[in-house]
Amino acid sequence: MVKKRSARPVVLVGDADPFPDPRRYDAEGLVAIGGMLSPQRIELAYRSGIFPWYGEGYMPLWWSPEPRGVITVESLHVSRRLQRTIARGGFELSWNRCFRDVMTACSERREDGTWIIPEMIDAYEVVHRQGNAHSLEVWQGDLLVGGIYGIQYGRLFCAESMFHRATDMSKVALVAMVRSLFAAGIRAFEVQFVTDHLARMGAFEMPRADYLELARTASFESFRLGNPLDGCDKGLSCS
Repeated sequence: MVKKRSARPVVLVGDADPFPDPRRYDAEGLVAIGGMLSPQRIELAYRSGIFPWYGEGYMPLWWSPEPRGVITVESLHVSRRLQRTIARGGFELSWNRCFRDVMTACSERREDGTWIIPEMIDAYEVVHRQGNAHSLEVWQGDLLVGGIYGIQYGRLFCAESMFHRATDMSKVALVAMVRSLFAAGIRAFEVQFVTDHLARMGAFEMPRADYLELARTASFESFRLGNPLDGCDKGLSCS
């Protein structure tokens, strides 16, 4: 059998340039190169099942790999140790209190480098001010000890990265984010890739074609996200 050749990545110029159909590409999923990290381009990307991922000094690279990682509230796994950490408390949660600080913390101390470069932080902060990028913070007193951030359009939430400065606090952030967002009405929670760590937390792989359909339908559903933590107590139990 002759292997089908993957399409070549398109070169983006203007904000209105459309993305190609990711299903035409191989599992690596590099679908486009170039363009700007404008709010319009970012919105079009996530609604199309695509995200930017590249290093400092490079043109933006736009990806839609096969398969995609997702978490549901049913698949979320909370270990006994983490359950004890949550039950013990000693931390507070906040929503959108310091979005830029969370992104900056996620960019630090990564042995393999980071794609969360200054221009990406600036671009996503603009999307945050427009109401489509969110952060959840974990505090111990006045200290920011954990957090997670992501992009939201309609009922689609795409988690980008998380960090911790105290044991288990990134896990607490992820559990709180998943539980509170699904309780608030989010229908899809995407994590890009299923790492070993995320697999232990309940992430699983979804075929790209299925994810693209889910992203398209969920992201265009009419939905207004307030503060999802309003329906959750300190034990991260959400009504």
